[in-house]
Amino acid sequence: MADVTDAAFRRVIAKYGKPDVLWTEFVSADGLCHPKGREKLLPLIQFSEPERPIVAQIFGSKPEKIREAVMIIRALDFDGVDINLGCPDRSVEKQGAGAALMKNPKLVREIIRAAKEGARAMPVSVKTRLGYNKDELETWLPELLAEKPAAITIHARTRKEMSKVPAHWERIKRAVEIRNELESRTLIIGNGDVIDLADAKKKAQKSGVDGVMLGRAIFGNPWLFSSRTDLDRRLSRSVLDVLVEHTKLFEKLCCLPTGGKSFAVMKKHFKAYVAGWAGAKELRTKLMKTDNAKEVKQLVKAYRNQI
Repeated sequence: MADVTDAAFRRVIAKYGKPDVLWTEFVSADGLCHPKGREKLLPLIQFSEPERPIVAQIFGSKPEKIREAVMIIRALDFDGVDINLGCPDRSVEKQGAGAALMKNPKLVREIIRAAKEGARAMPVSVKTRLGYNKDELETWLPELLAEKPAAITIHARTRKEMSKVPAHWERIKRAVEIRNELESRTLIIGNGDVIDLADAKKKAQKSGVDGVMLGRAIFGNPWLFSSRTDLDRRLSRSVLDVLVEHTKLFEKLCCLPTGGKSFAVMKKHFKAYVAGWAGAKELRTKLMKTDNAKEVKQLVKAYRNQI
């Protein structure tokens, strides 16, 4: 997720509740292929060993640029590369990338082939949706399976639906059936409205998927994948420790001039971390006015001295 699962947050996740596989926030393939763009984007996908296995996600619409970008990612020693075929962001779609590619199956197949050429033995996967304006799973999925990607993650909504309707997990089940009917070995990963590990396991059992991707559920909850069940995460003082730790990492790894991001990006995490207990709103309001990690630490310390 752009400006969420950045280098700092991924390190926090890897420490407190690491999932089976981590994905980076996505970056432009065209940007990676340009020297100046590469200098700006590499900090966004930097990773540490505890995050492995880790997959770099890219977007783009030019097969030759996808191939080159994948070669760069392979040289960076990632464990896999994922091509985004489902992002509804207008700026991404204007480039003919993300969800817009669902309108052009022929080009998508060229892109996957180019990625596999650049990847060599590194796994290539894709993330997509049920369709663009309507559910086209029956025709769309076979096009993807024909290129034999290592995995296909399917967000169980169309581009038109965005996140305005409940995820159609019955269609994820159908995706598994289509994969099996075609005798494909590609893994099917389901995504959409998964709230926690228990919910993921329930949805996996009902649909028969090989895996489940959690996105928004991790926001503000780095313990999501932890096996600990005795921690009341929202009322625990430890959430403030992690907030301070996360902020320091963000300032070190992600902020300008080295990381390319404004400190203001971190403030969306404040909204997610600081919620659900008495006094949270007041602290959150103050945190939103901070400009650096030092101020955040001081605010948290003052808050603790009052409770």
